Formats: sequence, C-alpha cells, structure tokens
Amino acid sequence: MSEAEVTEYIDSQDEPKRSTLEAVRRIILQIEPNLEQVIMWKSAQFKFNGKIVVGLCAHKNHLSFSTPSADVLESLATDLDEYVTSKNSFQFASGQPLPKSLVSKIVKLRIAELT
Repeated sequence: MSEAEVTEYIDSQDEPKRSTLEAVRRIILQIEPNLEQVIMWKSAQFKFNGKIVVGLCAHKNHLSFSTPSADVLESLATDLDEYVTSKNSFQFASGQPLPKSLVSKIVKLRIAELT
C-alpha cells in the first residue's frame, strides 16, 4: 500500500469529506514529511519507522482521526473537549479541518513515543 493508494482513498470520498481529509493529510505531512502513507483497515494511516503514528477515516456522518496511543489522546483531553472521543480516536465534521496546532501536538507526541 502506498501514497498513491491514500490519494485514491481520499479522492474516492464525496465533498466535503474529500477536501477535509486532504487538508488534514497536508497538515500531517507538513509536520513530518517523511511519514509513510498506507491504507490499512479501510483508512489512511501514516507510519514512522514502520509504526503507525496517526490515521484518518471517512464514515457516513463524520470523519475520524486516530492514533494507536491512548496516552497521547489522554494527555490532550482538554484540547479534545469539543470532539466525540474514544480510547484512541476522535470524530470531526466534514468541511471543518482540524486545527494545525492540534494535529501537530498529536503527531509530535506519538513520534516522541516511538523514538
């Protein structure tokens, strides 16, 4: 699975899901350009040294942002107050890209866990 397949996955979504996912993808890659992009579990995943950092997924009524680390999301609980959260993911609305500062915190904390 590759960057091209992630592009295909994002491009297959209806608007505004497509543009929202692409905007968040760009933010992720601005923070860490060397992340490997793959499709796993019917979602876009971003890996660092073979380990998942974060993932993006389109659902019928929302989008989700995930990380395998519950610790990362727990440490940012106050930043996630406005989102519906679970142990290692949270939902966000189509047409409303996530704040770059939030994505940056999650990506950097997860990479720090992996190094």
